[in-house]
Amino acid sequence: MHPMRHGYTNHTTGDGSVVVKRYHGPGREARLARERQLLAHLQGVLPVPPVLAAQGDELTLGHLPGVPAQDLLDAGHGPQVLATCGRVLRRLQELDPGVLANGPATSGAVLVHGDFGPNNLLLDPVTFEITAVLDWEFAHLGDPVEDLAWCEWIVRMHHPDHLDALDHLFRAYDRPVPPWPERRRSMLATCAWLEDFCRRRDPSGPGVRQWEERARTTAGWSDDR
Repeated sequence: MHPMRHGYTNHTTGDGSVVVKRYHGPGREARLARERQLLAHLQGVLPVPPVLAAQGDELTLGHLPGVPAQDLLDAGHGPQVLATCGRVLRRLQELDPGVLANGPATSGAVLVHGDFGPNNLLLDPVTFEITAVLDWEFAHLGDPVEDLAWCEWIVRMHHPDHLDALDHLFRAYDRPVPPWPERRRSMLATCAWLEDFCRRRDPSGPGVRQWEERARTTAGWSDDR
């Protein structure tokens, strides 16, 4: 088993056939249970890893093929990658939100992945079709703008050379795109939530300062691309 690339919140290892995800930080039991529930529910609905075992603070998942979408983005395939992101997000938001609801879902609420973007997708490197949607531990019911805005945030923050390709995301999404002020408010709300998550994990740790700085950067963005 060796450490998996692109893992940040938890400790994730794999050997090419299975992936073992060990949860860390605040609410790890609830996050594990939520991801386990959703992966079971979404089998055959979206391409997600199968749960092979659950023990303590670990999930053992089946390995799925594909290349991290962020690597394909950095390799210059912005239009193709972001178009796939838009199509996948539309499919996700068409799912029954009742999978996470104890009762009737709030009107207009959708299943929100919680960290949606090229950072959590695997794609076929030739066709750019989706092979896996990963990391469902932050999933919840919420506003459709949340995942759309966060996917945009990932591009703006980590892949700024591909800002021009965001139009491919919005076109493939094929739903009304909220105006920029609403998308930025959603980005800032997620930054604040992640700052609080880091503060609960380590009040004086570098994660708190990192998210404070990212929030300041986000607040200074305009819609000019």
